[in-house]
Amino acid sequence: MKRRTLLAGVGAVALGGSLWRRAVMSDTGGGSFSYGPLGEADELGIRLPEGFSARLIARSTVEVPGTGHVWHGAPDGGACFAHGDGWIYVSNAELDDGKGGASAVRFDADGTILDAYPILSGTDRNCAGGATPWRTWLSCEEVEHGAVFETDPYGGVAAVKRPAMGRFRHEAAAADFDRFVIYLTEDEPDGCFYRFVPDSWGDLSSGVLQVLGGPNGATVWIDVPDPAAAETPTRHQVAGAGHYDGGEGCHYAGGVCYFTTKGDNRVWAFDAEASTLSVLYGAGAPLFGVDNLTGTPGGDLFVAEDGGDMEICVIAPGGTVTPFLQVTGQDLSELCGVAFNPAGDRLYFSSQRGPSDDNDDGRTYEVTGPFRFDPV
Repeated sequence: MKRRTLLAGVGAVALGGSLWRRAVMSDTGGGSFSYGPLGEADELGIRLPEGFSARLIARSTVEVPGTGHVWHGAPDGGACFAHGDGWIYVSNAELDDGKGGASAVRFDADGTILDAYPILSGTDRNCAGGATPWRTWLSCEEVEHGAVFETDPYGGVAAVKRPAMGRFRHEAAAADFDRFVIYLTEDEPDGCFYRFVPDSWGDLSSGVLQVLGGPNGATVWIDVPDPAAAETPTRHQVAGAGHYDGGEGCHYAGGVCYFTTKGDNRVWAFDAEASTLSVLYGAGAPLFGVDNLTGTPGGDLFVAEDGGDMEICVIAPGGTVTPFLQVTGQDLSELCGVAFNPAGDRLYFSSQRGPSDDNDDGRTYEVTGPFRFDPV
């Protein structure tokens, strides 16, 4: 393992409410904000804290047991949705040449797999996305002039393209149900941070796409003149737009939208209440290759690594940053799709290319254990 020391000069953030009142610091032992040291790798090659266990729920090109559905290659962003006494986990397929899309796995109350099925097909490089409060999944294409597709995790309604949300190299989306907007990240070296303001909350067919004004730290939202980017990329249409190096995951909670940028290895915090933007974490150990992220009601952020040590790390509200799990034997893959089930006692994630570094060898896992959902 790499020696873990936090680089000096990392920007700290003090946000509204009870979150993030202290500077981010590294804690690689069993500190008060840690889930504890990682144990030896299990039969799946996963190292976990004491009290946690993992299982493989799906593997690319292989039928999800008992469902008749073959799991997609290159699993990426994901989310969970309540369904009766159980839940559904949705996962994107980051594949080219019209082989992308998204699939879902349905579980009963005790975690038994009941069904698996496609919810989107025929698209390209569906990387990340985001869940909406009205229980749809926004699947985002990470290609030039990529689109957002609104999909039905329950499999009953056909997916719909949402061009009003912009045509660019989409990465992730996060719904701000307090201000009735959807935040969007862009995976470009000079990408922007956007928000979509629908004309009617719950209907994404029309609205206004806006970009956060720059330089970084500015708090002005400016309309994008041509969201379809017919002649000029959206990120180049607004003078003074803020630019971020490789936008990745996006998560909204408690008045704050957190997003990651892989080019400079940063976790950002846009405080929508105070209208400020700050660096929560950046440019040092223990996180390398920040990617998808999710959170708990207690304020923990779970951040997956694209490469690095193949870890999912936790940034606690108190500021400490600790590894939660590590996948061994898959050093050329990336971790993604982090999402909790509604009860908060199961965490889902994928290793996109598995041990062989092949899109057809992706693995999707479930981790069960005593997750901390109360504030620390």
